Amino acid sequence: MKSHLIPTVLLSSVVALVACSGGGGSQVIRIVGSSTVFPFSTAVAESFGVRTRFSTPVVESTGTGGGMRLFCSGVGTDTPDLTGASRRMTPSEFQLCQTNGVRDIVELPIGFDGIVIANVSTGPDLDISRGQVWRALAAQVPADDCTLIDNPNVSWTDIDPSLPDLRIEVFGPPPTSGTRDAFVELGLEAGAEEVAAETGCEIPDVAAARVREDGAWIDSGENDNAIVQTLVNSPTAYGVFGYSFLAQNGDRIQAARVDGVAPDFEAIASGDYPISRSMFVYAKAQHVGVVPGIQEYLQEFSSDDAWGEFGYLTDRGLIPLPEFQRQAMVARVDTLETMTEAPEGH
Repeated sequence: MKSHLIPTVLLSSVVALVACSGGGGSQVIRIVGSSTVFPFSTAVAESFGVRTRFSTPVVESTGTGGGMRLFCSGVGTDTPDLTGASRRMTPSEFQLCQTNGVRDIVELPIGFDGIVIANVSTGPDLDISRGQVWRALAAQVPADDCTLIDNPNVSWTDIDPSLPDLRIEVFGPPPTSGTRDAFVELGLEAGAEEVAAETGCEIPDVAAARVREDGAWIDSGENDNAIVQTLVNSPTAYGVFGYSFLAQNGDRIQAARVDGVAPDFEAIASGDYPISRSMFVYAKAQHVGVVPGIQEYLQEFSSDDAWGEFGYLTDRGLIPLPEFQRQAMVARVDTLETMTEAPEGH
């Protein structure tokens, strides 16, 4: 990583931006990205607009993948200044940014989230393993001879008699969503490993990650609130979305236990809940000084009032970072420390 002050290192980029934007003095911060991060980015934007002299940023929910494509499309005031992500930036996205001139990126982990499997609060309780989740939602599963066949499971009881006697119908995010990416990696792929260990069958990576397309899984767009509403109207269905939406709708929906662990605040913060992930905000340091308020917005996001243990984002369902990590991120924001290489882990 490198730490530097933007006016020194990015002077040429700022001059170029000012030239192409006519000064950019009237520009309002534009934020895109994850539907899961959207409520947090919006809450910070509203507070930022009230507390500071800057205009309230415009926040758009585009999904993590869509947000990354927009963010990495180039430098200039016609491109987003920040993007929220419910997973870390991939090497290919980092390279796309570099190719298109987005070379100075501030990466800010903002906290943790759990991906929940939920149904209406009046429905049956669900206690399920990740292996059972994979058997329910994988496009293909192994037969007795380990040959992969199209998933024959129609009801949850086809997988295990202890599960609800209901048709498998799960509403979840589309392939452009970071929540979908994390659910596939932490839920389905981990579940496939469990099934492989149980059966002795080899399950290729492609099969482990492929979601069925026969109506058991229904892509439901980037709006997680819409999935919550669908569950209220479809009492036999389940939905997959971020913990924050469970926290905001606990009077209407309930979450399944996964591998025996309920997705509550403490279990997600400790990592005991198995489908947990980090969330991020990425900012273009090259836009600092051109679009007013970018660094100040990041400072509001990383303030104790916002993401602290008792900050207003915890009321929205954010699971805070440990204090030592929050302090390190505050220093990163204050110095606008930028990424120097592609993130690891993908």
